Amino acid sequence: MSLSVISPGLLTTIQDLGRRGYRKEGVPTSGAMDTVALRVANLLVGNPERTAGIEITFLGPKIRFETDHLIALTGADLQPKLNGEPIKMNRPVAVRAGGVLTFGGLRAGSRAYLALSGGLAVPPVLGSQATYLRAGIGGLGGRAFKTGDAVPSAGLTELGRKIWQALIATQPAHAWAQAKWTPDPKLFPAPHESPFVRAIRGQEYDLFSEQSQHDFWQQEFIVTSDSDRMGYRLQGPTLARQEPGEVLSSAVAFGTIQVPNEGNPIALLADHQTTGGYPRIAQVVAADFSCLAQVQLGRKIRFREVSLAEAQELYAQQEKAITEIKQALHFKLTHL
Repeated sequence: MSLSVISPGLLTTIQDLGRRGYRKEGVPTSGAMDTVALRVANLLVGNPERTAGIEITFLGPKIRFETDHLIALTGADLQPKLNGEPIKMNRPVAVRAGGVLTFGGLRAGSRAYLALSGGLAVPPVLGSQATYLRAGIGGLGGRAFKTGDAVPSAGLTELGRKIWQALIATQPAHAWAQAKWTPDPKLFPAPHESPFVRAIRGQEYDLFSEQSQHDFWQQEFIVTSDSDRMGYRLQGPTLARQEPGEVLSSAVAFGTIQVPNEGNPIALLADHQTTGGYPRIAQVVAADFSCLAQVQLGRKIRFREVSLAEAQELYAQQEKAITEIKQALHFKLTHL
């Protein structure tokens, strides 16, 4: 069972929730840039949340489904179509063998996620199927999709087959059928064009001048075109330290905001290094990782300061929302 890649899009890779437990050896976590979108996509097709899916960046691929599939698309709105007909996001879609998925222009966000019932049949590397491009490991040979690729899938699960049959029964003569329902959008907000991203003060916050501290929270920053999965390079007011000097390399994480000597910050993302030697002015809160990852190149972002207690509460609220989605979907999918 497989998918055929007719055209690959700009950067299409296999990603799960990341390669855990190897940072002490210098191996990045990698995985999906927007883990919430991938988790919800998997829940929509009855998969465990950690199941690998396909991350689609900016410009979507053209994919033919060689067998029957149950799919869901979440994250960025790239105007998806099946056999030339528009389909909706954030819901399960049953596709008959031979169906062709295409995408139009980027409407909102940066990265869409395609989940398939049963997941993808690629070998794990260090416990994960996530693609880490710089090391060439995971996913489909450690690389992005290419024209002509055959991407192996695991096939419909028992629950996936049940959902597929129930959806197709609503349009038996059609090549695909989609659910008429979707989880409450309030539980996982759509990507915002120019968002506020919440953060706490970083470990070296006090090394920066009072003016730089003020500017970081009050001024806008533009995501530049030399950004990638390792980090967003931001352009805005120059952030200067009170005194020049070296900083010892320390641990960094997704959402760490480092400031190199020239004063333009870098927001670290999924493929970030495990340690860094630039001062850390701030740390994006976990609840806003998805918001950060969906910002388009050339768009503006602003940072809003919150306390550690607020950051923890925001994370708890996000996980509660996903639990609500999970419970509601379990009931809905098992009672079709």
